[in-house]
Amino acid sequence: MSIICGLPLLECVYCLACARWAWKRCLHTAGHDSETWGLATAEEFEPVPRLCRYILSVYEDDLRHPLWEPSGGYGINPDLLLLKKTYEDTKGKAPPYILYLDHDHADIVLAIRGLNLAKESDYALLLDNKLGKMKFDGGYVHNGLLKAAVCVLDAECEVLKQLVEEYPNYTLTFTGHSLGSGVATLLTMVVVQNQDKLGNIERKRVRCFAIAPARCISLNLAVRYADVINSVVLQDDFLPRTATPLEDIFKSLFCLPCLLCLRCMRDTCIPEEKMLKDPRRLYAPGRLYHIVERKPCRMGRYPPVVRTAVPVDGRFEHIVLSCNATSDHAIVWIEREARRALDLMLEKYQTMEIPAKQRMERQETLAREHTEEYKAALQRAVTLSVPHAYNPSQYGTFDVLEEGEHSDRSIGESSTGSSQKTKKIESWDEIIEHLFDKDESGHIVHKKSHRED
Repeated sequence: MSIICGLPLLECVYCLACARWAWKRCLHTAGHDSETWGLATAEEFEPVPRLCRYILSVYEDDLRHPLWEPSGGYGINPDLLLLKKTYEDTKGKAPPYILYLDHDHADIVLAIRGLNLAKESDYALLLDNKLGKMKFDGGYVHNGLLKAAVCVLDAECEVLKQLVEEYPNYTLTFTGHSLGSGVATLLTMVVVQNQDKLGNIERKRVRCFAIAPARCISLNLAVRYADVINSVVLQDDFLPRTATPLEDIFKSLFCLPCLLCLRCMRDTCIPEEKMLKDPRRLYAPGRLYHIVERKPCRMGRYPPVVRTAVPVDGRFEHIVLSCNATSDHAIVWIEREARRALDLMLEKYQTMEIPAKQRMERQETLAREHTEEYKAALQRAVTLSVPHAYNPSQYGTFDVLEEGEHSDRSIGESSTGSSQKTKKIESWDEIIEHLFDKDESGHIVHKKSHRED
């Protein structure tokens, strides 16, 4: 009898808990994720709209006669488009991409398109993974995206090496959207770990801009590579916030809102400390740039603001229940809002009329601030006991670390929750041996049946 009398009380407690959860989730907006971050400057954000247009150009069949170009065009000189690879060229091993020599910005750009919903090969890349399957450089990465990155580098290694040596003052930029952002991220990491493949290119010359990034690397790697990898997120974009493995997201593509809502409820019940200490949990990579252009409980779009940081905790851990969660993932919207944000920054600087000398000093100060923020993030990762995280001072100066002389290979052979069967690979030969076979002509091919060692 006493149990029956207590049921109404339990129901009331349950309803109150549900109401509290719903209230907190509905009030949580994208602006809360980055409200404590600093504002980005025009100098550091300048490449983003331009690289978005380069990614959009991959969708065109003929850049001399474009069909879908945004206002202002793609900003590409077709004569300097060194190569353009389609699905037929990559044989489905990687998404289509272009290689462009940008003399105006002293940049060598490899841009990779996003997911094609009509291509089974793209789904195959996403589905070729499970948590803890692939360990790389002391952390975990997405297996299928790593394979695609290796295929791209294997195909274009000689061309990139020639360009890097011919233009020693140019940066080498990898960029991509959605699926392509994951490939670009892992391509950057492989290049940094195997600099001899591109003529011993310096780490500071390599950079990556992941647009609407997939969560493809573990937290220790996301922080450690923040000096070369940058992620750009528009407001409520679902993909950088969804900790559900990519293979499960796209298996459930046609009931995505249901999946996001269920994941949102599940993540609410998991303490963030537990999330941080899961070595296999994947995150959006590198330094984060968050474009915020809507305000809570208000209609319409406002002048976009760009905030940036290298966070360790609070790294887009909560899904935003918003009708724009999927539309904010579109490269067209990201390009438009990034361009608006950059125009506002430039307009502000022009109004201030900053002299050239002070602009140079400002750029040097910005570089120092980013370096300090990067070092602080590495230290915070150690403080929070993030698996495989370490303080660079233990292995030499920060300057040496920037040049790519890592001592990562002695770090993190085992961790809580990591599988003893997982093989740690880093060198180019180890990657090829672990992921691929070679045919009679010496070209790499996917293993017909792959089991973890």
